[in-house]
Amino acid sequence: MIHVIALIAAKPGQRDTVLEAFRANVAAVRAEEGCIEYGAAVDAEGLEGFQTRFGPDTFVVIEKWASVDALKAHAAAPHMAAYAAKTRPLIASRVIHVLSPT
Repeated sequence: MIHVIALIAAKPGQRDTVLEAFRANVAAVRAEEGCIEYGAAVDAEGLEGFQTRFGPDTFVVIEKWASVDALKAHAAAPHMAAYAAKTRPLIASRVIHVLSPT
């Protein structure tokens, strides 16, 4: 299994627009062979002093894939290319961490 943590920072004020496009793509991603988990998360509220916040423009994508090949196929999927083209102008930065469980 492969875990992916993607940190997506939208340009100021654009997170909701990027998340809308993300949510529209979720069903296609979850239907991909080898997708175990795929979803977005934002800072939880009410935990001040306990957490380090990503901030109002950032969201985290949490993914699990059955294999490296499944992740590679996901990255090359046409719906991912369409999502990237739609959101690229709205994104300030993107950092992707691919992890192996221990």
